[in-house]
Amino acid sequence: MRPADRPAARLTALSRWSTVPADALPAAALFLATLGPGRVLSGPPWLLALQTALVAPLAWRRRAPMTVLGVIGLAAAVQWALDVQLPADAALLVALYTVAAHRPWRHTLPAALALQAGVLLAAARWAPPGQFPFTAAALSAMAAAALMAGLWMRVRRAYVTSLERDREQRARLAVAEERARMTRDMHDIVTHNLSVMVALADSAGYVRHSAPDRAAAAVEHIAATGRQALEDMRRSLSTGRAASGEDCLDEMLQPAPGIAELGPLAERTRAAGLATCVRVAGDTEAVPAAAQLTIYRLVQEALTNTLRHAPGARADVRVEVSPHRAEVEITDVRDPVVLGAPGPLDAETGVSGPGSGLRGDGRGIAGMRERVAAYGGTLDAGPVTGGGWRVLAVLDLGAPR
Repeated sequence: MRPADRPAARLTALSRWSTVPADALPAAALFLATLGPGRVLSGPPWLLALQTALVAPLAWRRRAPMTVLGVIGLAAAVQWALDVQLPADAALLVALYTVAAHRPWRHTLPAALALQAGVLLAAARWAPPGQFPFTAAALSAMAAAALMAGLWMRVRRAYVTSLERDREQRARLAVAEERARMTRDMHDIVTHNLSVMVALADSAGYVRHSAPDRAAAAVEHIAATGRQALEDMRRSLSTGRAASGEDCLDEMLQPAPGIAELGPLAERTRAAGLATCVRVAGDTEAVPAAAQLTIYRLVQEALTNTLRHAPGARADVRVEVSPHRAEVEITDVRDPVVLGAPGPLDAETGVSGPGSGLRGDGRGIAGMRERVAAYGGTLDAGPVTGGGWRVLAVLDLGAPR
């Protein structure tokens, strides 16, 4: 802060604490500035008291604008009755400005009319001979200027308040949106990885005696899946910022999962017992990172639903991208006689299909719809003829919302 700005900053801080000390300084300056021109010091003692009565109430002008204007007006009336002219009458203009800046029209209009009446009385008494119209017009113009300045300040203050309110509203919306994003990401990360880990644990328990090597491999997959889940959770929650040095920088610079990570995702689901095939067509490098994350989460959630609700099925993933459009289709093929009713249909209601032992929380498809809606796209999820389930999402990459 520059040295010249310090007094203004201190005055601003003082005015926030109490308006009286801040308003007393300009009042004192007006009092001292009008002492000499008004010849107050060379006059009788009551003239100094009248000067004080005109200026001193300005110290409370923002705390009680109407009262201050009334007190100054009363002192001006006494001055008019005593036929004494004082430059301190400028305090009336300051008081009118304050009323216009801080009080509504029902207070401002009577105050302005009262001051205009005083202007006419002052012009009638003190105007030079034959100069009443010019004197009245000049004094009225000064009163009108004070009034308009106060009204402008009130409008500006209301505008600034509305901007601050809008900024706070935008901040609250941004926080809510970020929380919703984190909730969706955490849901996708936790449900997918836990589903994979539970399936692997069941497999390891089933073959631990007959095939110890397969059980050991399943345990290794469980550990790898858990580490991947922790890494995704740290990235989603931005806890890497709590680290220090190069570790913090490395975690912050790690890209979010995208279309390129669909291959490793399919490998994890295959290890958990879900035969998964991924086909990608188009220039994926031209797809924005945020859209790639959305595509990844859509596939992840769909495969999680299949793994949880239709064990033993086969999942086919098809991703086609173009400069302005992305189409994602995930279809699981199953034998309805063996697997029972189409389990993923229950993902929207939170009821699990047979075989997984896991229950949904009702957020899966709802979260997918929110992700697709962010890109102005559509989502179609439902059973297919002959048994199975299909999720088809179309994203508009031209204008994310």
